[in-house]
Amino acid sequence: MKRHNTVKVVLVTLLVFMLLTWIIPAAYFQGSYIDQGRVQMGLFDLFTYPTTALSYFGYIAIFILVVGGFYGILYKIPAYRILLDKISKAFKKYGKVVISIMMVLLAIITSICGLQLGLIMFFPFLIAIILLMGYDKLVAALTIVGSTMIGIAGTTFAYANTSVILSTLSVKITANILVKIIILVIGLGLLIFNTMLYIKHTEKKAQSKKKATKKDEKKETNCFAAKIEDYTPEGTKAKANTIPLIIVLSIMAIIMILAFISWSGAFSVSAFETATTKVTSFKIFGFTLFAKLLGNVNPFGSWTLADLVAIMIVFGGLLMIIYKVKFNEGLQAFISGAKRALEPAVLTILIYTCLVVTTYHPFQLTIYHAIFGITKGFNVFTTTLTAILSSVFNADPLYAFQSVLPYLASLVSGKGTYKIIAVVFQSIYGLTMLVAPTSLILMGTLSYLGISYKDWLKNIWKLVVELLVVLLIIFTILVLI
Repeated sequence: MKRHNTVKVVLVTLLVFMLLTWIIPAAYFQGSYIDQGRVQMGLFDLFTYPTTALSYFGYIAIFILVVGGFYGILYKIPAYRILLDKISKAFKKYGKVVISIMMVLLAIITSICGLQLGLIMFFPFLIAIILLMGYDKLVAALTIVGSTMIGIAGTTFAYANTSVILSTLSVKITANILVKIIILVIGLGLLIFNTMLYIKHTEKKAQSKKKATKKDEKKETNCFAAKIEDYTPEGTKAKANTIPLIIVLSIMAIIMILAFISWSGAFSVSAFETATTKVTSFKIFGFTLFAKLLGNVNPFGSWTLADLVAIMIVFGGLLMIIYKVKFNEGLQAFISGAKRALEPAVLTILIYTCLVVTTYHPFQLTIYHAIFGITKGFNVFTTTLTAILSSVFNADPLYAFQSVLPYLASLVSGKGTYKIIAVVFQSIYGLTMLVAPTSLILMGTLSYLGISYKDWLKNIWKLVVELLVVLLIIFTILVLI
């Protein structure tokens, strides 16, 4: 496999976007469709836009680097490999069931919390368990990427992902909630089914290898086979207490989930905001001690990736103290881990540079205008096509929805239609991010696992087609009823 394949794919995508600014006129919507003419992207923009992306979205790249650094520290702690071995050995017999459960949990957490980026914090841990159970890198990628994107497609209460949809179309977060749950369940069913088929196929190939000659065996090598040592610390015979590590990782997971659930936006619960205000305003002899100690702390429900960075650094330091890792050794381990995360961090900036291009040179609305002109009023197929394109052009869901929904809302009317449009855009965004070269979760995971983008497409296209057909049927039924 060629090195840095995902970086090359994203760079080609960026150049294609640049070329489109020269071919397609720009347009924007402000009460009406306004044609700007061509707004070309220049050569120097190709080098300055990454700086813009870094200034707006650099915190995501920093988050990824800190995730790498955190696991660098874990690699220095023998208890981490012991924990991985214990879990993988206990689960190996029930591997397929465990992978299915992982998919369900990741999808549900994403659907409710909108935690697709925050979950990156636990991706290396989950990948290590899957590989130690004896499955290959593609199974790991299907588990991580597939379940996350299905969770987005079947978003239920993840207000952060759908706020633009809800505000632009004036629909409630609970609108068509049963339909969203159905999409989530069917999507998970198809993902699990296709993953199990792949596992069964690879197991048959493995059995046939045993009967093959050495010459034939070389031809049948699984290109997705993983070197375990690339994704876990070295095995150890040392004894170490894993309980403190389990407690720390569990607390981190609980904090992450509670902090990213949109309590006020989705459930109208203000308890965490009230509690945070009381704590920060509490005075001791007229001095707001906790406000000064904590600084600018966000209440649960309003956390960002920057807050998770703080959590990882604090708990990483705590684990160093518990397991007696010297500061210099821990710092060096953190730096080594961050270096390994450098390529996914670079991918982050490049992918968001693509977003800067489509924002500064808004050629995409011209395309949507032409597509909507094919039919009159709301049409399932033209709306689905624009949803796919807006997802490819805009890595972030909020930008993807903002780029087209205000204009689409001006072309159609009716609460019922708006509710269908909301389902179309959120579900198609999740589906598209399974294959789009601007999908951060996808490209970052492929980079980490060393899977080429071409190989991923070869193995994922059937699932994507199946999901698309199911979604189109659901959309059509919604229109008919």
